Amino acid sequence: MNIYEFQAKSIFSSFNIPVLSGEVAGNTEQALKIAERLGYPVVVKAQVHAGGRGKAGGVKLARGSDELERYAEDILKLKIKGLSVNYLLIEQAAEIDREFYLGIVLDRNSRKAVIIASREGGVEIEEVAKNIPHLIYKQYIDMEYGLLDFQAQLIGFEFFAEKEKALLVARILKSMYSIFVKKDATLLEINPLVITRDGRIIALDGKINFDDNSIYRNPDIEEFSLIDKKEDVERSAKEHGLSFIPLEGNIGCMVNGAGLAMATMDIIKKYGGEPANFLDIGGSSNPQKVIKAFEIILSDSNVKAIFINIFGGITRCDDVANGIISAYNQMSIKVPIVVRLTGTNAELAKKILSDSPLISASCMSEGARKAVELSRKGVSL
Repeated sequence: MNIYEFQAKSIFSSFNIPVLSGEVAGNTEQALKIAERLGYPVVVKAQVHAGGRGKAGGVKLARGSDELERYAEDILKLKIKGLSVNYLLIEQAAEIDREFYLGIVLDRNSRKAVIIASREGGVEIEEVAKNIPHLIYKQYIDMEYGLLDFQAQLIGFEFFAEKEKALLVARILKSMYSIFVKKDATLLEINPLVITRDGRIIALDGKINFDDNSIYRNPDIEEFSLIDKKEDVERSAKEHGLSFIPLEGNIGCMVNGAGLAMATMDIIKKYGGEPANFLDIGGSSNPQKVIKAFEIILSDSNVKAIFINIFGGITRCDDVANGIISAYNQMSIKVPIVVRLTGTNAELAKKILSDSPLISASCMSEGARKAVELSRKGVSL
């Protein structure tokens, strides 16, 4: 699970990491009121779960209300890497002298946390590692002992020769590590960490990813997901025993088993289509579970066709077919549905489906091809 910048900064502030004053807005009117409270100039920042906002036009400096109104309206219309902008962070402006990068990531191979630091901030750290790797500093942290003072101070002095500033960076790193451990994060980064022309050191941007399996231990983090409709759908799916991840395509996928789900998405792309989601219904043929799966898939207005791809092992294909038919008859579904069932009682399942408006496929390739073709034709049932 990842969160928005303004949410990450609220966590930073609670752990005494310095950030600029700012508030989140959902529309232009709210943005104007926030800017009046903060005082101009302000920075208008798109809130999306993607990088590259600046290049996409999602970060603007507004010196007055006219500029702010124009920028807010423009940014709220943007799509950044396929994601709509629903929220804006209106934040005090700062005059930046230098930019740095600080990050902590979990290294599963070494079973340690790794601090990554660079004097080149404000750009993607992958680009720095590729083009100027000598400017990347890494410090592995033994999770049993935690981040020791001298380790944090070494990184502080990598950034600044002045003792006061170096120790402030060290304190920020200690706070970052506390967040990382206490909130079960898998990635935490400040990019950039800046020093302003008046000598302040500030976290100008923030990103945190959390381990989904431990969210229950941090109800405050779980609450963050409620602000976003897409993540609300993911939460609903989880409550109904479904594994669901939204994507940007137009072919809905309903599959049993994570491996088969990945293969299904791959073969859809092979035939020129784009999957709209990853959805694993598990081994159940319960009609209510299938109904919920349909509801989740169809909550995405981009879906033009659905591909149901089921392998019946212990689960019998005829039970699955009856579950699909029962769910279909209880709902008003207007997009074409391609079904491929193979395994235990597959022939019986095909007979059950033959009397329905659902489109049967004998193999995964045929099912993917049909789903891609139907999604392009815009066929409805």
